[in-house]
Amino acid sequence: MKAEKLPVPVDERPEMAWGSDVVAEVLSRLDLPYLSFVPGASYRGLQDSLVNYLGNTQPGMVLCLHEEHAVAVAHGYAKVTGRPMAVALHSNVGLMHATMAIFNAYCDRVPMVVLGAIGPVDASQRRPWIDWIHTAADQGALVRGYCKWDDQPASPAAAAESLARADAVTRSYPSAPVYVCLDAGMQEAPLRQAVELPDLARHRPPEPPAPSPELTSRVAALLQSAQRPLVLFGRGGRGTGAWDDRVRLVERLGACALTDLKAAAVFPTGHELHPAPPGTRVTRAGADLLRRADVILSLDWIDLAGTLQAACGREVTATVISCTNDGALHNGWSKDHFAFPATDIAMCAHPDIAVRALLAELPERPRAVRPGWPPAAAAATGPERDEGTDDDLRVRDLAAGLRQAVGHRDVCWVSLPRGWPGEEVKLSGPLDYLGKDGGGGVGAGPGIATGAALALQGTGRLPVAVVGDGDYLMGSSALWTAAHHRLPLLLVVANNRSYFNDEVHQERMARVRGRPVGNRSVGQHIRDPEPDLAMTARSLGLRGYGPVRTLTELKDGLEQALADVAAGEAVVVDVHVNPGGDTDVQADAGAGLGR
Repeated sequence: MKAEKLPVPVDERPEMAWGSDVVAEVLSRLDLPYLSFVPGASYRGLQDSLVNYLGNTQPGMVLCLHEEHAVAVAHGYAKVTGRPMAVALHSNVGLMHATMAIFNAYCDRVPMVVLGAIGPVDASQRRPWIDWIHTAADQGALVRGYCKWDDQPASPAAAAESLARADAVTRSYPSAPVYVCLDAGMQEAPLRQAVELPDLARHRPPEPPAPSPELTSRVAALLQSAQRPLVLFGRGGRGTGAWDDRVRLVERLGACALTDLKAAAVFPTGHELHPAPPGTRVTRAGADLLRRADVILSLDWIDLAGTLQAACGREVTATVISCTNDGALHNGWSKDHFAFPATDIAMCAHPDIAVRALLAELPERPRAVRPGWPPAAAAATGPERDEGTDDDLRVRDLAAGLRQAVGHRDVCWVSLPRGWPGEEVKLSGPLDYLGKDGGGGVGAGPGIATGAALALQGTGRLPVAVVGDGDYLMGSSALWTAAHHRLPLLLVVANNRSYFNDEVHQERMARVRGRPVGNRSVGQHIRDPEPDLAMTARSLGLRGYGPVRTLTELKDGLEQALADVAAGEAVVVDVHVNPGGDTDVQADAGAGLGR
C-alpha cells in the first residue's frame, strides 16, 4: 500500500516542535509500517504530526470506519507477518468500541501497539462538555485484563520511553497487544526543550526462552523410546525455517503429528505422518491418535486439557510433555488459560526454540515408520446431499468448489467457518492458513481479512477469507478499507441466513427440557427481510456477486471473482448454504456455550 498522496507535500521533515512530534518520531524509528485508525479529536495533535511531520510514511495511515475494525486490521497483519502494527483509538469511546477486537487479538497471542488518547488530563485545558465526557481517570482499566501492558505517560520524554517499552513488550514471547494512552494536552503542547530519544537498538525484546540442555535431553530420550509418539502442534512461527524444523522433528521421531484449525498452519496436512484431518475441535481420527499414543509432546497447543479430556476422558495413560510459556499472560480476569492440564514434564520455552533444541539431540536420519503407527486411516464419509431442497448447497460443496476454483494458485486461507470439512484443508506452507480469530468475537472476520490482505500485498499470494453471514453483517464496513487502499482480496460468505450455531444450542435446550424442537429457529433467522450482501459490498466500493444458490452458479461466480482479484480488486461472493449435516457446528454447540 502506497501512502496516501498529500495535497500539500511535505518536502522534508520539519524540526520537532510539539509533543506529538516526539511520539511520531519514535513511531517512525520503530518497525511499525502502518497505523490503522478512525479519526478523533483526542489525538488530533498526533494525526497532524503523522501527516505534516512524517508525511504519512512509516507508519502509513490506514483509514477505517470503526475502531473495532482498526484493531482487526492490525490483528490480520500480525497473523501474516508475526510483527505488530500500530493502532490509534479515540479517547474512552473509541477504546470501548475496540475492546472486543483487542480481546480477540489477546486470545490469539498477536503483537500490536495500541495508542489511545485522553484528556487533556489538566482539567483547566478541557473544552466544555466534550473533553470532560471523553476523559477517564484510568482508561487503561478498560482493557487491562486482556492487554500485556499499558501506560499513560505524562510528558513527551515519558511517551518516548513508553513507546519503546511497549514495542519491546508486545514483540516478546508470548505476544499480546499493549496500550499506551496519550494525554491530548501533552500532544498539543509546544516543546520547551529538546527531548532525548531512547536508543532503540538498546531497547529490544529479549530472546524467547529455551529449554535447559538437561531437560531437552530427557525429553528427547522419552520421545525416542516411545512406540507411539504424538506431537500436538499448536501456535508456531510463520517462518519457513521453523516449518521445516517441525517436519524434521516428526520424521526423525517417527511420530504422528496433529494440528487443529484454531491455530494457523504449522505442519503439512498432506504428510504421511499427519494422518488425521484438522478441526476446530479434536476430530474422531485425532481423538483416536490421542488415545493410542504413549508419549505426547504438546507444543503451545490451544486448550491441552480440554483436548485430552475430549479424547481420553479422565484416564490419560500417555506421558504428557507440555512446552509453552503461555502462563506469562494468564491472569484472574480472563479464563483463556483453559483447564489446568495434567502433565508429566513442563517445558517453559518457545515451541520453535524447543523443536530446534530437540533436533540437535536426535539422529539426523528419519526413523523408520513403526507397524501400525500411524494407524490406518478410516475412509472419510461426508453427509449425503439432500436433493430438491430450496437451499441446495452445503458447506462441503462450497469447500470443494473453492478448492477447484483456486486450483494451483498460491492461496492464503485467512479464515474458515465452523463446519468446514477438515479433509478439504490442504496446507503445505506456513502462510497457507491463518487460524481462528482467537476470542470467538463475531464481526472480526472482514477486518482480519483486510489486515491480512494488507500484509500480503505484492507477494503474489491470494488472500481468501470464508466467513459466516453474521460475521460479515457485523463487520462488513471493514471492507471499505480494503477497497480504499486497493487491496486484492476474495471474501466468500457462507450464508445460511441464520445464527445457525445458536439454532443448535436452542435445539439442545429444547430436547433436554422436553420442549418443542421446532421452535429452535425463533429469534435466529436472518431472513425477513433477507439482507443483500452483494449490494452491501458494492456500496462499499468492492465487487459483489450473489446470492449463489447452485453448483453452476458457484463455479461461474468464483471464476469471475478470482479474475477480479487478479486484476487488483476486493471482491465479496455471497453463497447460500444449507447448514444441515455440518457436524462440526453440531458438536461445537453441543459441547459448550460458544456462539
